[in-house]
Amino acid sequence: MWSRRSCRYRPDASGLEELRARRREQESALRKARRQQQLVSKRLLREDSLVNGDGQAGVEIAAEPLSEQEVLQLLRNIQMGTEERKKLLSRLRQGLQHKETQQKFVRLEGSMQVLIGLFTSSLANIQIEAARCLHELSHSSDPAVAEACLPATSYLLTYLSGHSVEFTELCLYTLGNLAVESDAVRKRLLPQGIIPTLASCIQSPHVAVLEGLGYILSQLLQAREAATKIIPLVLDSVLPQHMLRLVSSNLELGMGVAVEFSWCLHYIVCSHVNNALLISQGIVSTLVLLLLELASMISKAATEGLELLICPVLRCLSNLLAEDETDGCKVQIQDERLLVALFLFMQYFLQQHPFIVQECLWLLNNLTADEPIFCSAVLTLDLLPALLQLLPCSRMVTLLALTVLCNIAEKGPAYCHQLHQKAVLPSLLSTLALSDAQVVGQSLELLHLLFLHLPEVGLSSGFQFLCIVQRLGNHGGKLTATT
Repeated sequence: MWSRRSCRYRPDASGLEELRARRREQESALRKARRQQQLVSKRLLREDSLVNGDGQAGVEIAAEPLSEQEVLQLLRNIQMGTEERKKLLSRLRQGLQHKETQQKFVRLEGSMQVLIGLFTSSLANIQIEAARCLHELSHSSDPAVAEACLPATSYLLTYLSGHSVEFTELCLYTLGNLAVESDAVRKRLLPQGIIPTLASCIQSPHVAVLEGLGYILSQLLQAREAATKIIPLVLDSVLPQHMLRLVSSNLELGMGVAVEFSWCLHYIVCSHVNNALLISQGIVSTLVLLLLELASMISKAATEGLELLICPVLRCLSNLLAEDETDGCKVQIQDERLLVALFLFMQYFLQQHPFIVQECLWLLNNLTADEPIFCSAVLTLDLLPALLQLLPCSRMVTLLALTVLCNIAEKGPAYCHQLHQKAVLPSLLSTLALSDAQVVGQSLELLHLLFLHLPEVGLSSGFQFLCIVQRLGNHGGKLTATT
C-alpha cells in the first residue's frame, strides 16, 4: 500500500493542497492496481522425454495433431481392452497437446465418458495415463474444453487422497487449471467440498503435493467471487494455520511451497474479508521473522529464487499495515531488524530484480508513515545514504524513496535537522531537474516540509531551489506559481 500518513500543511498553501489532492488520486489508483493484480496462470506437468539424435535426453516432442477419425479410432481401440491400451492412451495424450485435437476430442460424443471410465480404472498404469490426458485437456485455453471436463471434477477431488504422489499432484494441477478457466467448474467444485478436501490434503508430508495444493488454492483465491464465496470458507477451515506454518518452515527443502502459500495469504489479505483473524493467528510476526531469515540467507550467499518468496511476503505485510485505513485493524511492528533486512534486500536485488526494491519501499513507506520508531531508525542506523542513492533510479523507485523521506520530514524539526545534516537538499537538486511532474511534485512536497520545520535552511537555500523551479517553468513545466 501507498502512504497512509495524514498530511499536515498550512491552510493557505492552496498550490500544495492541489498537489496533494492529485497525489491522493494517484495513490488510490496505485493501491487498487496492486490489490487487483492477478497472477492467474495454468501449469503443465510433462515429465516425459525423448532421446535426441545425439543420444541426449531432451524435452518431449509432441506428435502431430490427430484427425477426428484418428481420435475416434484410438477411442475404439482403447475400449476394446487390448494390451496396448497404455500405449494408445499415451498416443492420445500427445495428440491432446494440440488445440485442434482437444477441440475434436470434446466434440466427439461419449469421448469424455470413455476417458473418465479409464481414469476411474482399477489399473494404476491406465489410471495415471488417463489422468495425464485430462491434465492436457485442462491446459486448454478454450472454455468449451474446460466445460467438457466438468464430469471429471468429482473424481479428481476424490483421488486427491490417491495412491501415489504423482497421481495426487496431477489431480491437483488439473483441478487448478480447470478452476482458472471456468466459472462453471468453480461453481461445481465448491458444493463438492473442495475446501474441506484441500484442508485435509494440506497435512500431506510430500512437497510436490503441497506445491500443487498451493497452486490450486491460489487460483481459487483470485476468482471474481473469492471474497464472497471462497475466502470465508477458507478462513473457517484449518487452512490459514497450516499456510502460516508452511511459509516459514523447511525453506531449503520447500521454497516452492512457501512461495505458493505466501501468495495465497496475500490474496486473502487483499480481500479484507477477515484479516483480524489472520492477525490473531500471528501472521504479522510470522512474516517478519520469515523476512529476517531470508535476509540471513542472503548473507550466506544462498539467494537463488529468494526474490520469488520475498515479493509476496513484502506485499502481504504492506497491506496488513494499511489495515487500519479500511478494516479497523491496527497492526504495529516494533522490530528494527526488519528495517535492516529491507535495505539489505534493496541493495542486493537492485540490479537483477529491481521490482523487489519497489516492494521494499512500499513496506518501508507504511512502516515510516505512522511510527516514529522506524523514522528514527532510518537515521540512527545510518540508512539514509542508502535511501538517497535510490533517487536516481527508476521513476517509481524515486517516487517511493521521496515518499519515505517525506514521512521522516513530517515528524518535525529534529528529523528535518538530521535530514539536512545528511545532505538531503543537494540530492533534491537532481530530482527537481527531472521532467516527470510527479517526481518533481513529490520533491517539492519534501522541500516544503524541510523549509516549514527549518526556516533558516529555507532562507539560505530557497533562492537556489526557486531558480530551478523557474527554469522548469521556462521549459513548459505544469507547476503553478503557488507551488
